[in-house]
Amino acid sequence: MIIGKSSFLGTHLYTYLKNDFEVKKISYEKFSSLTLPSLKKFTHIINCAIHPKYRTKTYNSKYDIDIKISKKIKDINLKYILFSTRKVYREKFNIKETDKIETKCNYSKNKFKTEKKLSSLLKKNLIILRISNILGINKNLKNKRKIHKLFLENYINFVKNNKLVKFDNNFKDFITIEQFCNVIHKIITSKIYGTYNLSLGKKVYLKEIIKWLNKSETNRIIINDKTDIKNSFTLSNNKLFSKIKINLKKNSLKIFCNKINSNIYK
Repeated sequence: MIIGKSSFLGTHLYTYLKNDFEVKKISYEKFSSLTLPSLKKFTHIINCAIHPKYRTKTYNSKYDIDIKISKKIKDINLKYILFSTRKVYREKFNIKETDKIETKCNYSKNKFKTEKKLSSLLKKNLIILRISNILGINKNLKNKRKIHKLFLENYINFVKNNKLVKFDNNFKDFITIEQFCNVIHKIITSKIYGTYNLSLGKKVYLKEIIKWLNKSETNRIIINDKTDIKNSFTLSNNKLFSKIKINLKKNSLKIFCNKINSNIYK
């Protein structure tokens, strides 16, 4: 079951996973009305829905959709996949799951509180994924993504409005939506539980990714060669990938960007 019918991640996951699994995609409102017997046929629940105030305000359980779902399913033997964030860590190279937690914004503070609450409720039925930056195009045009925008959406907005944009050549850890869906597929067919980083696990400098995306090379984009280490990061994915037996290539990221750049500049 995928909760978040019109969400960016939910839409892509549904399209990808339905080829190999029986997948139901519903809104959180619809989920709230389901009875426990109707939930027992599912092996996994993935929540992609989020309350707008959960992202920006201090923690309040009434805005925590994950905790509401978990309380409902805690006595059912199914796996719950929680999408958390790399922002629970301080930026640095090769961040591991055992590294110190340093939450700075309300969103990361709220996510870490949710992680702890769900760990207590669901125990071995919980998979926590701390995710890096995801590159992808929103398939659902009706969903305006009012909660937040991803890197690629911001980039497209710069291009459309011909804005002068300046970047430091920092490195980030990007993963494509196709790679992300592939990893989730592998997780579903595994028997893992616990907390994992989900990332490409490699340095991707902004100078590289802008070059792959900037087809015409005529846009008003300025890259400062300086790298600000304090605003750069990569996540170590060794713990997860060694268990699900997968290896993601940086070249796939380049191919993905090259494939979509013609649509950006159309």
